[in-house]
Amino acid sequence: VVILGGGFAGAATAFHLARNGPPGAAEIVVVEPRPTIGPGLAYSTDDPVHRINVPATRMTLVADDPGHFAAWLAKVPVPADATTARGDVYPAREVFGRYVASELAPFLASGAVRHLRCRAAAVSLADGGYRVELSSGEDIAADIVVLAMSHPAPALPRPIRALAGSARLVADPYDNARIAAIGAEERVLVVGTGLAAADVIASLAARGHRGHVVALSRHGLRSRGQDRQRLPSLADFAADPEVTARGLLLRIRAAVAADAAAGRDWHSALGTVRAQGREIWAALPQEERGRIVRHLRRFWDVHRYRVAPQIEAVLDAAIAAGRLEITAARLAAAREDGDGITVAYRLRADGQLRESRFDRVVVTTGPDHGAVLDTNPVLRSFAAAGLVRADPNGLGLLVADLFRAVDDHGRASSSLFVAGPLARGAVGELMGAPEVACHAEEVAEAIRRRVATPSAETRRTGANRAAAHQSSVRR
Repeated sequence: VVILGGGFAGAATAFHLARNGPPGAAEIVVVEPRPTIGPGLAYSTDDPVHRINVPATRMTLVADDPGHFAAWLAKVPVPADATTARGDVYPAREVFGRYVASELAPFLASGAVRHLRCRAAAVSLADGGYRVELSSGEDIAADIVVLAMSHPAPALPRPIRALAGSARLVADPYDNARIAAIGAEERVLVVGTGLAAADVIASLAARGHRGHVVALSRHGLRSRGQDRQRLPSLADFAADPEVTARGLLLRIRAAVAADAAAGRDWHSALGTVRAQGREIWAALPQEERGRIVRHLRRFWDVHRYRVAPQIEAVLDAAIAAGRLEITAARLAAAREDGDGITVAYRLRADGQLRESRFDRVVVTTGPDHGAVLDTNPVLRSFAAAGLVRADPNGLGLLVADLFRAVDDHGRASSSLFVAGPLARGAVGELMGAPEVACHAEEVAEAIRRRVATPSAETRRTGANRAAAHQSSVRR
């Protein structure tokens, strides 16, 4: 079993497969260029300002044990500022990455899981299975492949693509060295107003940045803060679920109003939407899912992906001091000269075209899941072979049964699986750690059953591929 990607989704799949599968039933190989399996992009940042976005008690690697991470966290030192006045703990994100790595470590030590520290360059069909070409120049044979690349590279918005390669443009918001190099008095444009934008602004503030920051997005919607009540909603969206985007929107609004009348805030209803996200999404036809993605996703994102209280306090203080301006506008054009970057943007409120000069531009628009078949060479090779298709709503890959890749002929694979956010077009809510952990467990269980009852073709060719693997891959 070859798992491509060793971030949280890939690590969780390997963990549950090794933990629950019969010992020795399958060789589990994780292809991941980073030195450690588990942190991935999301939890490898070394900036202590970057925190998990929900209390530690809601983060876990084991879906049916929500306190799994909190129990681990109780045994390690945590800075005092990670704990809020109400006792919730929001540690740095790299701490969660260390937790995932530590849970996987025994399986790596025993050999139940192997880590190949390289990249997958391409994948092709071979001997009834797959041959994975590695960046090292070697290759590895596989009976089963898991696609666990969670976060494709962000794309530059079209109006600023002319700035690609500029020293003044920071295309990766988690390039901490580039963020740290921003001068204390420099004027900064942050493209995006979500979680990544909040991280960038908080990082700048922690480094003593005093210059003006403009955070710009089409609707100027800022990620909301965490709930303070923790009261359950009166609503149930899974019972007789809505089948239209409009019907779902009206039902959520009605639930928020009913909860408010009962002394609950909006967090209660939106928390229930998240918890019942899979059932809600499953009831919606593809066309209605598309309407949600086009018209409602931005509103869902800012209520679903909330900032930690510590980050919220930084943003509030910056706005109050006049150092941070949240702007609803559409980028129009950008040009660079010796003095900086001049950006033109059209205000949403009145359509007025405004031009402003900045010393730096930081892009925080998030992973470009819609173009993943073009930007990821492995997925591009799968697509070229007709083995995978893009999700019609730009949410990753098209999958059946929640995790089986669908080919060009509409057939669901029994040996090519998708774990984590790339499968959210079918699952719905699949970006938070609890949902990804649950999905990874389901993928691991499907693989365990597949290994326990191999097909005749697998039995005929398995020994040959195992021999090929041993001869072609050197540790």
